[in-house]
Amino acid sequence: MPSPKKPPTTIPRRQLGRHLRDMRLESGMSIANAARLIERGTGTLQRLEKGEAGRIRLLDIRALCEVYETTEKLDGLLELAKVAASNEGEGLWWDEFSAAIRKDFELYVSLEAAATKLSVYRPDIIMGLFQTPGYAGALDRRFYPDFSAAQLDQLMSVRLNRQRIISRRRTPVQVELVLDELVLRRLVHSPQTMKQQLFALADLPANVTIRLLPFTAGYPLGAAPGPFIILDFDRVTGEKPTVFVEGWRGNMYYDKPAAIEQYRETFDGLAAASLSVADSKQALRRIAREYEQ
Repeated sequence: MPSPKKPPTTIPRRQLGRHLRDMRLESGMSIANAARLIERGTGTLQRLEKGEAGRIRLLDIRALCEVYETTEKLDGLLELAKVAASNEGEGLWWDEFSAAIRKDFELYVSLEAAATKLSVYRPDIIMGLFQTPGYAGALDRRFYPDFSAAQLDQLMSVRLNRQRIISRRRTPVQVELVLDELVLRRLVHSPQTMKQQLFALADLPANVTIRLLPFTAGYPLGAAPGPFIILDFDRVTGEKPTVFVEGWRGNMYYDKPAAIEQYRETFDGLAAASLSVADSKQALRRIAREYEQ
């Protein structure tokens, strides 16, 4: 009989496990004693510390904080545990859509879900986190011409699940987005699709700020840096800031301090050359209305 499949170790699960292990070591307690005190098996606690637990129980997180006398960390760890588990506590939401998420993009999805802030520069396209169904569907049909309707629906479900980090009631992700004017002018599917997409961008909640880099700004850095995303994380996660660069043939991740600093300076330079947030929203609505003509 084949052994049960081990659940995937994801960024949020590893973060949670690392914190729990560090807390236990600082308390001077063995894993066997800690497991006994919370009335769980040693193997269960080992899997939790390794980020391999099939199910994450908030009750266990509370009990461990009491055992290690670290209740001041409880709130942060509970938030992290909720990110690491689905609403039912039986895995991560993207597990259900593993067939629809490219393997080279799965790491980014887990990072995005755990991030507290995203700094995004897109000179080429509106990223999936902000795409309307009409805009996203038109792109997917071009990129995946052989996909069935069911497969395309799965891709759409992935985007909608990703977008929950923007609108969730508790601790929605903070986003700073710099968009090149070219993105707004390049037609995707139809004028009606573009109109709906641009109005949707203009109406995003307050935790998302958009700045438009107009054609008149030229090349403020003297070069074209290409699209990138800086992901920042809450201190309690222990995760380093990370830069994600999506490429046609593969993705790159940078977390060295020098690289992070360079990309932050790049983002700040692009933002400084862009329109203000208020003027950018006006421009989004103005260009959206142009598609009505």
